[in-house]
Parts: sequence; C-alpha cells; structure tokens
Amino acid sequence: MQLMSGNEAIARGAWEAGATIGVAYPGTPSTETMESFATYEGVYAEWCTNEKVAVEVGIGASAAGARVLSTMKHVGVNVAADPLFTAAYTGVNGGYVILAADDPGMYSSQNEQDSHFYALSAHIPMLDPADAAEALSFTRDAYGLSEQFDVPFMIRSTVRVSHTKTPVEVQEPIGYEPKEYVKDAPKWVMMPAYAKPRRKVQLDRIAALEAWAEECPYNRVEMKGADIGVICCGAVYQHVVDALPDASVFKLGLTWPLPRKALADFAESVEQVFVVEEGSDYLTSLVSAQGIQLSEFPCTLPRDGELSPGLIKYAFGQAVPEHIDVPNDVPRRPPALCPGCPHRLVFKELSKIRAIVTGDIGCYTLGALPPLAAMDTCVDMGASVSMSHGFELALANREHKPVVAVIGDSTFGHSGLSSLITTVYNKGAGTVCILDNRTTAMTGRQGNPFNGVTLQNRESRELDLVGVVKALGVENVSLVDPHDAEAVREALKTATTTQADELSVIVFKAPCVLLHRQRKPHYFVNADCRSCGVCATLGCPAISKDAETGLASIDPALCIGCGQCAQYCKFSAIEQVADTSTNGGAR
Repeated sequence: MQLMSGNEAIARGAWEAGATIGVAYPGTPSTETMESFATYEGVYAEWCTNEKVAVEVGIGASAAGARVLSTMKHVGVNVAADPLFTAAYTGVNGGYVILAADDPGMYSSQNEQDSHFYALSAHIPMLDPADAAEALSFTRDAYGLSEQFDVPFMIRSTVRVSHTKTPVEVQEPIGYEPKEYVKDAPKWVMMPAYAKPRRKVQLDRIAALEAWAEECPYNRVEMKGADIGVICCGAVYQHVVDALPDASVFKLGLTWPLPRKALADFAESVEQVFVVEEGSDYLTSLVSAQGIQLSEFPCTLPRDGELSPGLIKYAFGQAVPEHIDVPNDVPRRPPALCPGCPHRLVFKELSKIRAIVTGDIGCYTLGALPPLAAMDTCVDMGASVSMSHGFELALANREHKPVVAVIGDSTFGHSGLSSLITTVYNKGAGTVCILDNRTTAMTGRQGNPFNGVTLQNRESRELDLVGVVKALGVENVSLVDPHDAEAVREALKTATTTQADELSVIVFKAPCVLLHRQRKPHYFVNADCRSCGVCATLGCPAISKDAETGLASIDPALCIGCGQCAQYCKFSAIEQVADTSTNGGAR
C-alpha cells in the first residue's frame, strides 16, 4: 500500500501495464503525471512541443507495437483534437491511453471545459476515476481494453483527483512484449478510400463498447434507499456520498459510452433521480436523452466552479452551517511576478509607452494585473502573435498605439512559431517580444526546445531562438537583457517607432529566478526617499509603501538583489547593502 496522488497513480498504472513510452506537454493539473512516469525503470518519456505532436508521437509508437501514455490538461485536448479524432478511426496496435486533466474552478486555466464532450464527439471510451486508487487500476486496465477494442482509451481527471493523495495498491509490471508492426495501409492511411471502411469499423466498435458498458465493472450502484437516487462520476462522487449519506448512488466509472439499460434500471428503482456534475451538462444531457425523467433540485446547483458537499447539501434543500470562506481581516494576496522576475521591466516599459499588448499563456500573464496592467488580451497558447497581426490589420489605416505581442519561449515553441510564420509570410508589421526565461516556468520549470533540457535529462539540442526567428525571414531581431531598464526601453522604443512599419522581434533573455535560487545582497531604502511611489509601480512583492507617509521600504527577506527597482529611483534612494559573503549569498 502506498500513498499517491491521482497523477502519480496514473503514471504507476501505465508502468504496471507495460507502457514504455510517455509523451506530453506540461500543463496544470496534468504535469506531474509524466514527470512521475519518467522516473520508472525501462521507460522513455519526453516533453513535446505541443499536445498535437504528443498525440501524433503516441499514435506512431502505438502503431509500432508499444504501449503508450500521453498526458495533457483539458485545453491541451483542443490542440490534440485533430489527431485524436482520426485515431478513433485507425485504432491502435499497442495499447494507447490519453490523460485529459480538467480544471473545474479554473485554478490554473483560461476556461472551464469538460473533456467528456471530446470522448463523446470522437467516439473514444473514457474512464473517470474518483480517487488515486481508481486512477491506478483504471489506467492499468485501460491498456488491455484499448487493444481489445482497437481504440485509444481516455482517462479523465480533475484537480481533486490529480492532486489529492489516497492509498493505492501497487503491483509489479506485467512484462508486456511489444507487438510486431505489420504494414496495413487500409488501417493506418486515412485517405477517403480507406477512411470510409474504417468508419464502418468504428460504428461496429461503438456497438461493442455500448454492450460492454452495461457490464463494465467500473460502474457501480450503491443502494441506500428508494427516495433519492444520484448519478455522478469522478471526484464529485466523493462529495455526493459525504453530502447525501442516505441517497442511492449510481457511480459511473465509464463515462462514454453510458450504460443505458443500467441507468434506466437505476432510475426505476428510486422515486427521484438527480444528476450531480461539475460545471457541465454532459451527464444531464445524455441521461435525459435516454428518456430518464430527472427531478429538479430544490435549490440551485452551481453551473460553474468546483462542487463541495456544502453546495450539494444546499442544492438538495438542506441547511448548511454558516461560514465565511475568508476571514474579513485577512489581507488579499493577489498573484504577482516573483521578486527579480526578468519579465517585470518589459511590462513596466510597455505600460509606459501605452502599447496595445496581446498576451499569451504563462506566468507572464500576470503582467495584466495592477500595478503593471500592461496586457490587453490573453486567449490561448500562441494567440499573442496571431492576435497582434489581427490588430495590425484592423488598425492599418488608422492612428493607433503601438501593437506588441508578448510570448514566452516555451509557448513560442508550442504554437507561436506557426503564428509568426503567418505574419512573416503576409508581410505583417508590429513588435513581437519573446520572453526567454530559459524554462517552462508556470508549470514547474520543465524543459523546452529553446533551453535544450529534456524530461529525463538526456543529451539534446538547444535550439537557437534568435537564429530560428532570423531563418523565418525576420530582419529586425535583437537580443536584450531584460534586467537592464535602459536597454529594454530603447529596444521597445526603436521597434515601435522607427521600425513601426516593419516586423520586429525582441528576444528578452534571462533565466527565471527559480532556476538557480540565488540571491545577491538585498537593497534598502535610504533617507533620500521622496515618497514618489515609482518603485511600487513595479509590482515587486518585496517593495511596500507606508500608508501614512508614503515612504517606500524593501523587505530583505524577499529581496533577491536584482537591482531592478534602483534603476527607476531618480533620487538614488535605493541602495544595495555591502556584500559580506564569499558565495554571493546562495540560498
């Protein structure tokens, strides 16, 4: 018996089933799954440039006979949808399992999205574990089922399953022997002449899956009484049994296809039947479509965010103890860029020139928040460059502010590269800032093509970011130290004024402060402070301002000695303490 998170359990289940290849793009709440898988003996694991590539690599490895694991967060499934839908036609050779980690409540995402709908649309079976024990066993079993039904299997988790640790029973790996690859164009070459017959194969498979769903061991009925019956799945099941201990529950472990007869029988066995699900109407719609009459909740069940036992009790008309989520005297702690973050001065200077900034996905998205407030848009991975091009097209014949795209190095490799190619190809203008902090910072400092760090620390190649941009045909490319305020200011001024009618790319290159975790002697505010407040506009967590006097102060415990603030003080009121250490103050 071991204690594991859902992510760790999925990785363990894949390894126990004989999976030897893992491919992914990091994204919360899925990231730790592939990081955990990479630690097992005899496996190969890598970060791919994006989720589409990861699924395509997975399909190739499966076709060659290996058992494969691909992992991604829910919005990553959007990127992977193209190969995913066709993989439901080709089927598999070696078993293939794909994790889609959903994020109800949007703790680290730009939307709430239910991956059940992808399983439904692509006709790919989906398993929905409610805890780490099920995450392990469902994943382990999914490989054999994938080969049995000749189709990839999806595992869906949510934040609570992915990150909550529960006891699991572990086993030794089964010793799977990879299958031989046999050339079979009608199965693997999806041009119309072959895809049409494979569609018929898919329809036959769906019928077989629907029959199996009725006997699927991952679905279970827990009868407590005939008054109330609840249909649910995943982590919501845990909340339902907590909130409604006397209700009968149909717990779905297989959420596509649904067991129609078993659900109808359950509905007949209770007086009222309800569907409880998070932020979606997937189960509600499908259960209702089968002719099952669902009862109305006495009170409103939220359609957004995570559910909790309290919310479920309220929906069923039960009294909920009075409580407050946060005590009134606790100060707000909004997220902020770290002290010494190399992105901070770029956003400071962008706010000063009042640029229209199309942003992207990463920790630099925090540049949208006060006091920097220097980002206008953020939609999806790679959208900054594409949307910047769109702004330039729409504003071409009008007076307008400078348009600047801001994108990170990992995101640029993920999907910004193709966006920039479009802009270059169509002779677009504007400024693209690539914030190269030498890592994929927000999801935990993973490697990417532009820092050359691989998941298992294998020998690799670090791609030349400036060289790649120049190779695309961008003539105005510059490399700038983002900690140098004057250099940042001059680079942005040149790009947005004298080169305004051209396409300019500025690569701001400096490592994330969390990569090496070193600090220099801290800075302090001396008696020359004039209470101007400019240093506070940098949004550094180490800098605060006295509410009454307006005088600035710097917390030595938070300051890492980057010196960014000192560059903005016109009165020389910010100084660095003397360095009395011999190692630069490494911590």
